[in-house]
Amino acid sequence: MVRPHLPLNALKAFEASARHLSFTRAAIELAVTQAAVSHQVKSLEERLGSTLFRRLPRGLALTDEGQALLPALRDSFDRIAAVLEQFEGGHVREVLNIGVVGTFAVGWLIERLPEFKLAHPFVDLRLSTNNNRVDIAAEGLDFAIRFGDGAWHSTEAERLFAAPLSVLCIPEIAERLAEPQDLHGETLLRSYRADEWPSWFAAADVAAPTVKGPVFDSSRTMVEAALLGAGVALAPPLMFRRQLGAGTIQQPFQTTVTNGSYWLTWLKSSTPTPAMRSFQAWILAASLPFADAAAAG
Repeated sequence: MVRPHLPLNALKAFEASARHLSFTRAAIELAVTQAAVSHQVKSLEERLGSTLFRRLPRGLALTDEGQALLPALRDSFDRIAAVLEQFEGGHVREVLNIGVVGTFAVGWLIERLPEFKLAHPFVDLRLSTNNNRVDIAAEGLDFAIRFGDGAWHSTEAERLFAAPLSVLCIPEIAERLAEPQDLHGETLLRSYRADEWPSWFAAADVAAPTVKGPVFDSSRTMVEAALLGAGVALAPPLMFRRQLGAGTIQQPFQTTVTNGSYWLTWLKSSTPTPAMRSFQAWILAASLPFADAAAAG
């Protein structure tokens, strides 16, 4: 396909003038004179055989023809600008959009991202967090990292590592928890997965009480509530190593229960890009020690 000659300078002058509704402000943006902008717009109008602006005593107003032309130009120039912004140091930066369950993002991934950036400097990583409910296609994601059993519709999944759950609470509460049955007298904070506390009590060989504590949509917010003394959380200690190391929260019992793993997921219909392949290889390698530790345990 051979395109007709495109009067780019005239199109730029029109688009800037249409955004500002002013030849003067368009001239400032384009670093040319007001007369030059006016001349370019007039030449475009002559080429198209249409009037694009109504010249008013104070500024400009778009005609119907101008209104029809502006969206296509604005979109085209925005897309060109977005591509040009991807160039850095002579290379194209490739955007990679990843949705991550919040607990994993804060507890494991974020501290390792400088390592990924160092190894893959031209991947422009865009990270969004969620509460484990994500629609990869609708949200325009390349990957989603989530917790579960690895079975999601129309999705490929590669297991990273398990995240065993255990009791976490502030030191003041931990002091009165000599045995697992002592939890019967505490407020037990819950996730939306109703089987977690019963599974943990079964692993501890203790009858499970009726759990009536508040329900949270993520381990991250649950542990934040536990840090405020609102009750006892059942969450993955691996994701809260900083708090455990600082002593702000404690794990009074070694009993754990595994109800799922973290998975790297992507649409079956997607075509892997170089950025996707780089991130996948990196996170699988970074996860391997944790997967091996879980298997050994």
